[in-house]
Amino acid sequence: MIKGIRPLLRGSTYSGMLFAYCGAVASLPLLPFALLPLLAWRSAPEAVQSVLVLLVWAALIGVVGLARITRRALVASARRLLCVPMPDPVTARQPASSGADRWRTPLWLLLHVALGWAGALVSGLLFLSGLVLPGGWLGAEAGLSLFGWSVRVEGGWQSWVVALGCLLLAAAVCAVVANVLRWLAPRLLGPSSAERLALAAERELELAERNRLAHELHDSIGHTLTATTIQAAVAGEVLSADPVAARAALRSIEESARAALEDLDYVLGVLREEKAETAPTRTLADLPELLDRLRHAGAVVEPEMSGELAQVQGTLSRAAYRILQEGLTNALRHGAGGPIGVRVAAAEDGLELSVVNRTGPGTSTSTGAGSGPGAFPTSGHGLPGLAERVRLLHGEIDAGPHGPQHWRLAVRLPVRWSA
Repeated sequence: MIKGIRPLLRGSTYSGMLFAYCGAVASLPLLPFALLPLLAWRSAPEAVQSVLVLLVWAALIGVVGLARITRRALVASARRLLCVPMPDPVTARQPASSGADRWRTPLWLLLHVALGWAGALVSGLLFLSGLVLPGGWLGAEAGLSLFGWSVRVEGGWQSWVVALGCLLLAAAVCAVVANVLRWLAPRLLGPSSAERLALAAERELELAERNRLAHELHDSIGHTLTATTIQAAVAGEVLSADPVAARAALRSIEESARAALEDLDYVLGVLREEKAETAPTRTLADLPELLDRLRHAGAVVEPEMSGELAQVQGTLSRAAYRILQEGLTNALRHGAGGPIGVRVAAAEDGLELSVVNRTGPGTSTSTGAGSGPGAFPTSGHGLPGLAERVRLLHGEIDAGPHGPQHWRLAVRLPVRWSA
């Protein structure tokens, strides 16, 4: 019993009924236009005239439902008053809608108006009866006639019982209308199949962009912070004994920090959906500068370049730079000192990259991550991110122990796959 009455006590029931009333009221401005055909056919029977007005009225309501702004307004009001979660209609890259999808909003509007008028008339009549009947106010009488059976209430306690029943029935009508509209809204106002595909594609693009930005942050700023930390330690050790080397290390820290700020400003601008500046583009042409920063950090780098590196352009060159940057970052973080071998070889059929560094007793042979007391913290996303980048470029990657005391990252990218 209480469970059946509970919907009558919810505010959402009456906000939903208010939504139905709004549909009925919004259709009133179209009624004078629906009456215009009667001016040309005054001799028609009254029943025909009524049907004609209703048909023209329904047609005008359906035409209004074809406008995109109508659907957007209906979706917003349904979310607010019906408490139905629905996404905004797709506007950018609007997908092609089928005929059935185009008529979903006009059908909803017609049902909305019909339920609004029916609910308003029935609930209004019941509510008015519930207010007038008690005590026989204004000499009112209640009468019901159905299939030849009639009941008439003239006053006394019976009028109070009937009045209470009318109020409960009015509330029940509101609950039924609100629930029907709430059930219909996702089916007629919700996204169509084409829109669902468009929303899924948009979400996929957004996630891909965020993943790309995460890779950029990990590769560029992660490397810069690692190199800066080492450079600061070197500057602190030689500050008194070799001021020239200390100043060189501090200048390198300044350059690294400036480059990291450029990357960070770009990524934050994209994440805030602001109009971002041009993305920092670092290619294999910037590799010597990267190696110089490592040398300022105290690392010994042994580069080996071969082939026409200048001919490697676009996406491939940018990806190669990031791959080498990540490999050198891992060598700085987890290596055991000693020279770091960097090899870049460009051939007609592929671009080969490799980074080789020494490993010590505190280094894991499965990941290259240091575990000693001075090891850098690691997120564990470096090698998986590299593998994903190489996979998208249709390349091959191999990372693991290279002999008893070395770790090797080797990547081969097909040159034919370019931007």
